[in-house]
Amino acid sequence: MKSLCVYCGSSFGNSSFYAEAARALATEMVKQDIGLVYGGGKVGLMGVIADEVLALGGKAVGVIPQALFDKEVGHNGLSELHVVQTMHERKALMAELADGFAALPGGIGTLEELFEILTWAQLGFHQKPVGVLNVEGFYDGLIAFLQVQVTQGFVRDQQAALLLHEDTAPALIARMQAYVPQRSTKLRDALAAQQLFK
Repeated sequence: MKSLCVYCGSSFGNSSFYAEAARALATEMVKQDIGLVYGGGKVGLMGVIADEVLALGGKAVGVIPQALFDKEVGHNGLSELHVVQTMHERKALMAELADGFAALPGGIGTLEELFEILTWAQLGFHQKPVGVLNVEGFYDGLIAFLQVQVTQGFVRDQQAALLLHEDTAPALIARMQAYVPQRSTKLRDALAAQQLFK
């Protein structure tokens, strides 16, 4: 894995643990010569991880829509900054540039990006690892809800297992580095289920 797309909040959250976790992830990435791909902002956890990667001598590549760049939230000190027109272009380019995807704590936008890329993995549109850094149990509820979806028959175990999760940056990066893609059966399963309900 040469580059990791990190989704995270444009806020800092209510605990110093979150910024510490962003710095820890940056440290582990630079240690393993993994470049950062992210949303291009200089605020919140986005700014924290980018600044730490750069301070440690790593590469940080940002992708930001023009509208956000115009509001002066873009980071001007990055290794590369791509300014695009739409959020769709932003997410597509981030996905293209990265070899894996990880989410730090964040808000609705972070979850939206995480679940879109997880959906793409489920459908077999990419075979890159997807994970969350579960800082102080931040993602416990999300991980538990995925299991509710499994028990209720909306998600298969194999699909839920696509979301890797660890409590520390070294453990998460190790899981992602060791990830072996599984062949997607989502579309085949959906067609089989349709036959059952006819």
